[in-house]
Amino acid sequence: MEEDRLDHLALTNVDDSVLVVVDVQESFLKKLPEEQVRPLVNRIGWIVRMAVKLSVPIIVTGEDIPELGATVSEVAEGFPEGTQQHNKMTFGLTGEPSILSAVEGTSRKSAVIVGLETDVCVMQSALGLRARGFRVVVLADATASPGPCHAAGILRMQDAGVIISTVKGTFYEWVRSLGFADENLDPEIWDGERPDGVFL
Repeated sequence: MEEDRLDHLALTNVDDSVLVVVDVQESFLKKLPEEQVRPLVNRIGWIVRMAVKLSVPIIVTGEDIPELGATVSEVAEGFPEGTQQHNKMTFGLTGEPSILSAVEGTSRKSAVIVGLETDVCVMQSALGLRARGFRVVVLADATASPGPCHAAGILRMQDAGVIISTVKGTFYEWVRSLGFADENLDPEIWDGERPDGVFL
């Protein structure tokens, strides 16, 4: 469809973006190879902090929080004060009217999604938002599932018209010019904050 083609041609606009952080919980991270966990959490935490700096609203979900716990502290510490972590009892966030309302309430139409797991909650949330008219961007290097499930989830979403990007790529689409990067990515300012594997 022509509209889908234009969606894919357009850069992601920071003023139209909402960052959706899906189920970054210890129970899901523990399923991943140990060497994958820290770089993944670093990338998710970093894009959260950049979203805050760029005034991108953040919606956070956790699956069955009373049972599985909230977002891991390394990511949650970057959330703006007062950020609600929405309890999610359906795999796709659009199955929870209060969460869908929170996303829609931002008045942003580009949903940038990070989190876990790629082939279940991320995929079902992405397709649900897409069906409701959102331009959906999933950051492949800030999502994960064990084994071949990550690649399968990415392919499923891509086939459904979801835009697949990366932390680095989307960040630079958000800022568009050297000014923000020069001011905010100086190694002396961001010592220890650059996420593993992003290569800014």
